[in-house]
Amino acid sequence: MMQKARDKLRELRALHDDGLLSEQEFEHRKNAILDAEYAPPGGAAASVPVRLGTELGFMTGQEIGPQNRRYRLERLIATGGMGQVWQATDLATHAELGSSEMVALKILPPQLTQSATHARLLIEEATQARKLAHENIVRVYEWAQDPATASYFIIMECLDGEDLEHYLAREGRLPLATVQELLHPVADALSYAWEKHKLVHRDIKPGNVFLTARGDVKLLDYGIASRVRNAGSSLGLETPNAGTQGYRPPEAGTHQRQPSPRLDVYAVAVMIYQMLEGRMPFDDARADGHLPSAPQALNAAQWQVLQNGFSLTPELRPQSVQALLESLERAAGPSPEELAELARQEQSRLVAQQKQAALAAEEARKEARRREEELEQRRKVEAQAAAVEKQRHDKLRREQEAQRAIEAEEARKLRKEALRGQLRARREADAATALQAHQELQRKAIQAKAEAAYRAEQERARKEQAKPVNPAASEAPPPQGAVVEPLVNAEGMLRDDFLDGSGQGPELVSIPSGRFQMGAHETEHQVAIKAGSQKTWLERETPQHWVGITQPFALARHPVSVGEWRAFVKATGWEGGAETDWDNPGFVQTDLHPVVGVSWKDAQLYIAWLTEKTGQAYRLPSEAEWEYACRAGTRTPFNVGDTISTEQANYDGLYVYNGGPRGSYRGGTSPQGAFAPNAWGLYDMHGNVWEWVQDIVHDNYEGAPVDGSAWEEGGDTGRRILRGGSWLYHPRYLRSALRNGFSIVLSNDIVGFRVARSLD
Repeated sequence: MMQKARDKLRELRALHDDGLLSEQEFEHRKNAILDAEYAPPGGAAASVPVRLGTELGFMTGQEIGPQNRRYRLERLIATGGMGQVWQATDLATHAELGSSEMVALKILPPQLTQSATHARLLIEEATQARKLAHENIVRVYEWAQDPATASYFIIMECLDGEDLEHYLAREGRLPLATVQELLHPVADALSYAWEKHKLVHRDIKPGNVFLTARGDVKLLDYGIASRVRNAGSSLGLETPNAGTQGYRPPEAGTHQRQPSPRLDVYAVAVMIYQMLEGRMPFDDARADGHLPSAPQALNAAQWQVLQNGFSLTPELRPQSVQALLESLERAAGPSPEELAELARQEQSRLVAQQKQAALAAEEARKEARRREEELEQRRKVEAQAAAVEKQRHDKLRREQEAQRAIEAEEARKLRKEALRGQLRARREADAATALQAHQELQRKAIQAKAEAAYRAEQERARKEQAKPVNPAASEAPPPQGAVVEPLVNAEGMLRDDFLDGSGQGPELVSIPSGRFQMGAHETEHQVAIKAGSQKTWLERETPQHWVGITQPFALARHPVSVGEWRAFVKATGWEGGAETDWDNPGFVQTDLHPVVGVSWKDAQLYIAWLTEKTGQAYRLPSEAEWEYACRAGTRTPFNVGDTISTEQANYDGLYVYNGGPRGSYRGGTSPQGAFAPNAWGLYDMHGNVWEWVQDIVHDNYEGAPVDGSAWEEGGDTGRRILRGGSWLYHPRYLRSALRNGFSIVLSNDIVGFRVARSLD
């Protein structure tokens, strides 16, 4: 323990030497570490209450977060008014659902979370920031609270590079073209956040603009942005002092109820001046009417645009940052050198035009004389030609009249023959329609007869069970097999009636027995790596091996829907965990959407209830059965080919796979039938929701069954396999061969399931 305290003190001293901690904060933290080391058990030090949201004790190597969402702090990236930013390693199973192992944690300062109302507001804003899916906005994954210190923190995308503040400190003044190139992505991100989600950033400054090592521009700290609220807002609360001194407009502290994008316009206008001149335009306390000197890089019109941008009157500013940048570009006009060149070119053009006009006039006079001579000669020739033409025309007219008479006769014969053909085709079509109608009536009669026989058999079985029995037989178990195999309907679907007549089970598709290669080959893996897949994920799909599905089985046509789950909840009184509310997961859904917020253990409860209601043996499919049914005879990465689009499945269409098209990001699940089924009639096998299967998680296929049965020996018994990808994930996670794993007791807004049934 003593050695651990020394290590903490050395780390604390390094932060102080690097200028990341003040002397007062250094002494405060040092005393806290020493008090914790030397305080006697149960002594006075133990009785001192822990400050809500305290940042004391956060050191490299420390693990924070709730028990099932742990993060290890690796290094302190930055510190400021919004707290500390750490690079951390995600140690929880959430990393297996697509988040990178390396994330960034923003640990919020105590003053922002000591109030329950402020904490609630920050949680709401972090939840809203998760929906911001734009290439120029840093992605927010989740928020959490550390139970040991009660500190709130936000989990974000980890970036490699530097912020604009450090870039300006190194480069100094920037040319106008570079300023515009750096700020156009910022304008795109702000326009997206306002138009799609009505969010205003409210803290634009160089420290919140990040330049990645790849050359991308990312906007940070949307966690303090505020959604526009009406007068009847449930919270009715804004952050009056949001923003940073020097970049914050005067109206930001007036408790305005509807933040405007003009707040961000003011901050960006200040940044433009700072980037061009290498200094801020105003002191901390800006006096009314005071203006700085005009930047040398701007002309008078551009300087007026920039003055409007940081005007104290919001109505004088452009409506958006995009409008501010466009106004600067329009006001640029040509340079003096360009004006001189344009004048020289215009003078040359006028001289050339005058010479050309003189030559053209002389040529016109010559051409007029030549045309007069030609016209006279033409009159003579035309008079002779007219006489000849009249003779030819008279002869041609007589020949045409004779030809028209012949064509009229042939046309009459053709019309007569065509009429005969139409009558013959109509008789044949009427005969075919009558035959088809007769066959349809026969099919419906056969189906009605079969359904009547099925229901009669069910009624007979119920009556048989209701008959009194002798005492000796009353102790024996009830007869098995009282329900006959359900009939196949006109669409080829199986459907089991409930024994009590209160409803039916889900629609099932009969899957034939067969043989297929499970997993993926090296060529597919090479394409997946180019799309961003990690090798550790791809190793789970090896070795590729043959599997024989020896027995046919039935698989649900769709994942279990919200409506089907609602019937189960109503019948059993089931109450789920707290991770995700299945009835209100955070996006719009109907009874036809797939249910989410269901753990693997919850799925087992539903299957047991469905088996009891129908008398049939329902279960989760094995992993081999799921991949066999998903592929439906294909061997490509997806059952639709070598790539996929958002016209074929629900996933994050901002990302592409193997040259596929960029599509849409729906931000939630889609209802049944939104996309075409695969060749075997199964819907949503790619995307929408991850689907639970029966198998335990194993690192690869070494020792896996080859008969299609579930692999439930060895491995990580606390986790089960997920298949298919979801609405939140990149297309590389939708491949038929991809394997994922998740804790059997946790639920999520991207995980559902579909049921299977054995066929005797």
